[in-house]
Amino acid sequence: MRFIALLSVLFVAVAALAQAQAKADEGPPPPVVDPGAPGKPPADAVVLFSGKDTSAFVGPNGPLEGWVAKKGELVCTARHEHAEKTGTWDLQTKDSFGAIQLHVEFFVPVMKDAKGQARANSGIYLQGRYEVQILDSYENPTYPMGTLGAVYGHAAPLWNAARKPGQWQTYEIVFHPPVCNADGTTREPGSVTALLNNVLVQDHALIRPKNKCDDSPGPLRFQDHYHPDVVATPLKLRNVWLRKL
Repeated sequence: MRFIALLSVLFVAVAALAQAQAKADEGPPPPVVDPGAPGKPPADAVVLFSGKDTSAFVGPNGPLEGWVAKKGELVCTARHEHAEKTGTWDLQTKDSFGAIQLHVEFFVPVMKDAKGQARANSGIYLQGRYEVQILDSYENPTYPMGTLGAVYGHAAPLWNAARKPGQWQTYEIVFHPPVCNADGTTREPGSVTALLNNVLVQDHALIRPKNKCDDSPGPLRFQDHYHPDVVATPLKLRNVWLRKL
């Protein structure tokens, strides 16, 4: 009986040691982050626009033009009477970023007379280089790589999850930039995972630079798109925040 009791104690000790070793192999516990209240950014988020001002942004050539903070919204007021003005009123962050988790709420206007790429066209440029498309894609056919939810030039969306224009819509995006070699070739492709209106539209879509690979941090940029068929696209943004990864 003593022998059996000793074996039992030994078994318990070995099991406890194995469990402790397994926990040690898992590494330290994950760091704690306050997720914030529903509809609010996490405690470690970089808040770019909370409805108050445009202090986090500049224009592509210096001072911000063509965007105003109004009633808790960031509104594009740019007008295009001439093609040479295209890009003049892009909105970009003062700071540069690499890998990020991004939350953006956007409002595409009703533009019934515009078709295809002319209808409420904009985009979110990750690292200033890779565009996640914004477009009114509700009953507005266009080429797949240019549809709302596309990573322009890299991946068409898995689903068309567009809401009717005139409503607020939401992007949740996780971006990892490509890793580059010293000679500008791509060592590892980047990736974009995106949810549009709570629907997964990009599932680890791979980003392979088409020209020289550049993995230096870049600004987050919102496009003021030019199309000859429209004079203005009054896009609105709100609750724009990101987390550095």
